[in-house]
Amino acid sequence: MKKTVLAIAGILILVVAMSGCGYNSMVKLDEDVKAKWNQVETQYQRRSDLIPNLVNTVKGAAKFEQSTLTQVTEARAKATQVTVDPDKLTPESIEKFQAAQGQVSQALGRLLMVTENYPQLKATEQFRDVSAELAGTENRIAVARKDFNESVQVYNTKVRSFPNNLMAGLFGFSQKAGFKAEAGAEKAPKVEF
Repeated sequence: MKKTVLAIAGILILVVAMSGCGYNSMVKLDEDVKAKWNQVETQYQRRSDLIPNLVNTVKGAAKFEQSTLTQVTEARAKATQVTVDPDKLTPESIEKFQAAQGQVSQALGRLLMVTENYPQLKATEQFRDVSAELAGTENRIAVARKDFNESVQVYNTKVRSFPNNLMAGLFGFSQKAGFKAEAGAEKAPKVEF
């Protein structure tokens, strides 16, 4: 009888001790990181959805360099093929995703630069609307990436802090990667007219 009582008391003590181990908070933070990652992907998908509208607007309004339109379309197609599993947010997977999205950004930048040669295009309501949507989406992407990086920082701090790091290792919680500035981002872009 005493052994049974001791066993039950031991199990209760273990349950109480485990409830304060940080497991539940690590699960919550992990889910927050995944939700923030989904928001990042949503904003990139929004940009990807707007690109055909922009390309078609430009095509219809300007006799245009076909190569620029092709580059934008190809970059968009490649970027939509690169996905990252929220459970595997490694530096390599984030870097690969970021590189694909960077190619889209560069292609869009070239497209918008070339449209400067078509003043009648910039005056059309459709072009202005799509451009404004695209600019707003770029801002949303920046905010989503910032929120994601903050969430990753909170999560990584939790799983690396003692004694949570012991439980994190035991239950398979590992550090996650965030976004980093792209190479050359420290240099201001040069604008020439």
